[in-house]
Amino acid sequence: MTKTRRASEWRLLAEDPWLLSLVTWLPPLLFVMIYAIFSQGMARELPVGVVDLDQSKLSRTLIRCYDASPTITVARNYPSALAGAKAMRGGDIYGLVIISADTQKNAALGIPTAVEAFFNSQFLLMGKQVKSAITQAHATALAQIDTLKHLSSHAPVMGQALSDAVPVNIQATPLFNSNSNYAQFLVSAIIPALWQIFIVVTTVLSMAAELHRDNGLAGWLKDRPVRALLEKLAPYSLLFWLHGIVFLLTMFVVLGWPMHGHLGFLIFCQLITVLACQCSGALIFFLFRDAARGLGIAAAYCAPGLAFMGVTFPATDMTFLARVWRSILPVSHYIDIQVAQVNYGATAMLSLPQLGDLALFILPGLAAGILAVWISYPPFQVKETL
Repeated sequence: MTKTRRASEWRLLAEDPWLLSLVTWLPPLLFVMIYAIFSQGMARELPVGVVDLDQSKLSRTLIRCYDASPTITVARNYPSALAGAKAMRGGDIYGLVIISADTQKNAALGIPTAVEAFFNSQFLLMGKQVKSAITQAHATALAQIDTLKHLSSHAPVMGQALSDAVPVNIQATPLFNSNSNYAQFLVSAIIPALWQIFIVVTTVLSMAAELHRDNGLAGWLKDRPVRALLEKLAPYSLLFWLHGIVFLLTMFVVLGWPMHGHLGFLIFCQLITVLACQCSGALIFFLFRDAARGLGIAAAYCAPGLAFMGVTFPATDMTFLARVWRSILPVSHYIDIQVAQVNYGATAMLSLPQLGDLALFILPGLAAGILAVWISYPPFQVKETL
């Protein structure tokens, strides 16, 4: 890399405020914003509605148990299921519990009676939290009722009554993210997805800037296209790798989130991810050689990153097309390595397949290099014109 060319690239950054923001203050600012949104770590007091058609002591006991859960709160009692469903569709509540008529009477007679609970599964996180909280609160209420029933009959001792009411005690202990902190679960996935967007978009924009400089692309690539391409990408590789390191250190050192694997190996994998994203961005630019089209394609290419990473939705349950798209996103392979290191403490050898997948992104990089050579030599341009 020549000193002149290196100075020229840094000068380009200094002269372009938008490009400078993409590689300096904007990524850390978004990281802080994303963390601020999820910093609470636990879902608290999610509003749910209740339709009490029984209006009995038992139904009021159930409602108190629901409201006592730290995850949900009974925001309102609705007169009918139709009114409750309308509120849930309108986003006023995340769940709806319907206690049918004669619930207490049927319980006294030993007749099974269903208490229906509805939640919107389109809100993946909220729906899961509401479902779990309602299930736990309902089980707690039933255990209390059965314990009192046994105390008043054949088991006057509290321990025996409780044992008869709940003969099998279930304890669920998460293997990973033991505190069920969804900040660790989501932020550690959202940040790499945004990071990929920044890298690909910046690669396209930095190359598009050459369109408006002296002699355009041909002047930039003349006589040394591959070298010019590498010199163009090198400063951005360093900057985005530094961003990745800062993100990792912030999450797993400053914030103290659990890290069971090798931070150094993960930092190395970040470098390979940066280069893979740049190879994809370079190919997108050279295929279209237009800033607007290149940015549009880059956005369409990277936008599904979070959805296709396999964190919020299992990759095994994705459609074939979704799995194909996932395979062409560098961050999908990186996140597999990150999860393996952070959660499982896997050895580097176990992550070699994903690292090999990242290395395959050298192919779009080679394709971009071939297109750069093709653009830089006039004979090829004449042949294309003819």
